[in-house]
Amino acid sequence: MSPSPAPETPDTDARRDWMSVLAKAPAADLDALWQAHGGAPAFTWLRAPEVGAVMVRGRAGAVGAAFNLGEMSVTRASLRLEDGTVGHAYVQGRSRRKAEQAALVDALMQTGAAETISAAILAPLKGAAADRAEGRAARAAATKVEFFTMVRGENK
Repeated sequence: MSPSPAPETPDTDARRDWMSVLAKAPAADLDALWQAHGGAPAFTWLRAPEVGAVMVRGRAGAVGAAFNLGEMSVTRASLRLEDGTVGHAYVQGRSRRKAEQAALVDALMQTGAAETISAAILAPLKGAAADRAEGRAARAAATKVEFFTMVRGENK
């Protein structure tokens, strides 16, 4: 599969969105969609997938002073397609394959294949993420307790 020439540079917000979808997607989901899409284009590694850790920071109540919550495993990769387009990936976990696939998707989203990749891979991943979020919200709503006060007739 050979990518088409690159269109205009994607805007930062759009790229941030697809990188976020790829980073958070379950590795099995991305792999299944990638396999269904077809073969990978030829590329060279700029940085082969490397596993490391990042410090996750948090804030009490989202407004307090930042504190170190703990470390999280991440895998990063960078590659260059034959046409010179560069793709990067930082993904949660230790999956080198997921990092490779995410970097390939990032690179292809910057080429003329962007529309095809978006429809075949990113749209289903976004839909699955929305379904998972909806499921979590429904489970949380099932535990919601409504408090109310009944008015007694004595207080006139």
